[in-house]
Amino acid sequence: MIQTPPTVTVRVPGSTSNCGAGFDTLGLALQVYNHVTLARIEGDAARPVTTADGRAQAMVETTAAAFFAAAHVRPFGFSYQITGDVPPARGLGSSVTVIGGVLGGLNALSGVALSKHQLVAIATAIEGHPDNAAAGILGGFCVARCDTMTGAYVDTVRVELPADLVFVATSPEVEMLTKESRGVLPATLPYFDAVKSINSAAYLVAALVSGEYERLRHAVADFMHEPYRLPRIPGGRAAIAAGVAAGGYTGWLSGSGSTVLCVAPRTAAASVAEAMKRAFSEAGVASTARVLAADNTGLTVE
Repeated sequence: MIQTPPTVTVRVPGSTSNCGAGFDTLGLALQVYNHVTLARIEGDAARPVTTADGRAQAMVETTAAAFFAAAHVRPFGFSYQITGDVPPARGLGSSVTVIGGVLGGLNALSGVALSKHQLVAIATAIEGHPDNAAAGILGGFCVARCDTMTGAYVDTVRVELPADLVFVATSPEVEMLTKESRGVLPATLPYFDAVKSINSAAYLVAALVSGEYERLRHAVADFMHEPYRLPRIPGGRAAIAAGVAAGGYTGWLSGSGSTVLCVAPRTAAASVAEAMKRAFSEAGVASTARVLAADNTGLTVE
C-alpha cells in the first residue's frame, strides 16, 4: 500500500507570461513564491484554514474537481492555506500558484503521482492557456504548445536561465483581472501586425535560447495585446521605457498586467528598478519593484 502524507506543502513560483508578443505561449518562472498547504479532513469539501476570498475558494474547488476527474480518484475533503509573496491580479501568475499548489498537494495526498506535464495539462484546461501553467509547474523559460484543433496542452520546451540575467518586475497599486483584461482585446488583427508580432516573439526566443542576451536590446515589439492593455495602466508604458533607458535590455507587460517588467543584466538591476518606480511615481501611482532571477525548478513538494 502506498503511504501518503496527512499534510503537504507545495511551493510554486510566480511567472511572467507572453514575454512581449508570445501571447498565450511564452512563460518564464520567477523567484517569487506562494506556498499552498493541504491536509486531508473528513468529508468531501475544500475548506480554507484562514479566511479566503471568493475567488480563491472557487479556484481551489475547480482545481480539485479537475484533479479528481483527471486522476480517476474518488474525491476527498481537505483543508488548505495559501501564503507567500506573489501578488494577486498583477500579472505574475498568482492564479497558477494556487492551481499548481492544489494540484501538487492533491497529487501527493492521493499517492497518484501524476507527472509534472500531466499537471500542466490539467492547469492549462483550467486556465485556458499554457503560458503561466507551464512556467509555474515546470520552471525556467517555457515555450508551450497546445493542439491547434482542441486547444489541449501537448508539450513544453523549457530552457534554464542564469542568475545574472534578472527581471525587474514593477507592480503598480492597480489590480488587473485576466478575464476583464481579455475583454479589451480585438476580435481580429491587421495582417501585418500579426507578422511583426511573430517576428518579435521568434527573435526573443532565439536570443534567450542562445544565451546572447545583448541581442534582447529593444527586441520586444508586440501588436497582439500590449497596444490594448498598456493604456489602461497609468505610467506603464513610461516605466518600461525608463527601465530600458536605465540599462535594461527590453521590457514588456507581464501577463495582462498591471505589472510591467524589464530584462536586465544584474549589474544594472538597481538603476532599472529605480527608474521604473520613478516613472510610475510621476504618473501619480505607487509601485513595488522586485528584482527577480528565473526559477529553474518549478513546482516543489516540500
